[in-house]
Amino acid sequence: MKKGRLEAFSDGVLAIIITIMVLELKTPHSADFSALIPLIPVFLSYLISFVYLGIYWNNHHHLINTVERVSGGILWANLHLLFWLSLIPFVTAWMGENHFAPQTLALYGLILLMCAIAYFILQRTIIHQHGNNSTLALALGTDFKGKLSPLLYLIAIPAAFLSEWISGAIYVGVALLWLVPDKRIEKRLKKEE
Repeated sequence: MKKGRLEAFSDGVLAIIITIMVLELKTPHSADFSALIPLIPVFLSYLISFVYLGIYWNNHHHLINTVERVSGGILWANLHLLFWLSLIPFVTAWMGENHFAPQTLALYGLILLMCAIAYFILQRTIIHQHGNNSTLALALGTDFKGKLSPLLYLIAIPAAFLSEWISGAIYVGVALLWLVPDKRIEKRLKKEE
């Protein structure tokens, strides 16, 4: 299989995930601006999840640019990532509808952790396919952000039961850490041209 099919399929799945997620923003039955106030938690949960999905889409695009040959392992690792990403609309809706209750924040963090682990597995599968001197392996280097994110999720999950604000701030912090596009792969690809 060519990498274009893998990328197109992944793009389509991510587009559907975002579409499903936005459908949770229900239109108020009143024309008053005050009718929007109860939607604030739902909108905030949508916003953070939209940012996370955008980050995954952006980094996935760069990641797939390093792929020369698609193997069955890469296909399965990619599906594994898409599975966990597809659960984001569910936990986003649950979290927003329940005003960021501790259990919802903890489950949200668990899904984010599983997405990070799945992304790591996809990276390692690509490196295994292409070798330790491949574009991706050389671009990742020590992968500080990739190792820090799961650790922060592991802190945020139990923190949700102590303080919703701390847990939420950690999730926002991780998103901000990744919001600036990761230039390592772009730099490596330019260097190899």
